[in-house]
Amino acid sequence: MEKVSGLLKIKVVRGIKLAVRDARSSDPYVIVRMAKQKLKTKVVKNNVNPEWNEELTLTVADPNLPIKLQVYDHDTFTPDDKMGDAEIWIKEFMEAVKLNLENVPSGTVITKVKPNRENCLCEESYIIWENGKVIQPMILRLKNVECGEIELILQWICLSITKN
Repeated sequence: MEKVSGLLKIKVVRGIKLAVRDARSSDPYVIVRMAKQKLKTKVVKNNVNPEWNEELTLTVADPNLPIKLQVYDHDTFTPDDKMGDAEIWIKEFMEAVKLNLENVPSGTVITKVKPNRENCLCEESYIIWENGKVIQPMILRLKNVECGEIELILQWICLSITKN
C-alpha cells in the first residue's frame, strides 16, 4: 500500500556557468530522481548557460526522501560526462503545504530557507503563497564539479490518493 500525498512540479529553469566538458562547451541535461522515480530534461546543445524551462512532476509518497539532481553532458560515442549534482530536501516546503493558506494574500512569503551544509542552496530561498499555490524558487550550487548552478521552481499540486 503506497500513500501519495501529492505531486511536486519541478520547473528546471536554467543552468548557470556549467562546466565545459567538450572542446569549448557542453550539451547539458538534468536527471531528477526521488525514490524509484527518474525524470530527464531535454539536451541543450553547445551551451554552458542552458535554458530548459521544462516542468517535471514527481509523485511524493515520502517527503523525508531527498530529491537528487544530476547534470550530464550528452555525448554521442562515449558515456555522458558528469557535470555535477545537488540534493533538495523538501521538509520546510511540505510544512508550508500543510498550512491553511486560502485567505492569505498572493505573494505572501511563508518562510525562508537558508543555505546550510545539508542543502545545496546558493542563497536564501523563499517559500511563497502565490495565486493559490505554494511555490519555492531556488538556485542550487552543483557539487562534485568545478562550477555550475541550476535554477529551479518547486510547486505543490495537492491530492490525496491511496494505492492498493
